[in-house]
Amino acid sequence: FQLILRSSRSPHPQVMAPKQPNTGLFVGLNRGHIVTKKELAPRPSDRKGKTSKRVHFVRSLIREVAGFAPYEKRITELLKVGKDKRALKVAKRKLGTHKRAKRKREEMSNVLRKMRSAGGAEKKK
Repeated sequence: FQLILRSSRSPHPQVMAPKQPNTGLFVGLNRGHIVTKKELAPRPSDRKGKTSKRVHFVRSLIREVAGFAPYEKRITELLKVGKDKRALKVAKRKLGTHKRAKRKREEMSNVLRKMRSAGGAEKKK
């Protein structure tokens, strides 16, 4: 059993060390009466932030049909010429926060990477 903490600063979950069992004594680090741990049913809040397969499919389909917004195209053009910082500034101006802008820039660079790998595979044929 490990407790996973989500820090507001870090995108990666931090894992705490597993809790030692109680000793039965009323003093010390592991103080307390010895009891059996009650197994709780999973709560809906545990799923928060996890996209389902269906939602992922629908979003990818919409992206495929609708394409990119003009500002997203501009970001990809900036990334192509190696202006990462400028791309971040454009994204931040459109999206409002630094965190969202970084995520959008990363998403666009992943799209570029996939396009390049797909283009490379076609040229080899």
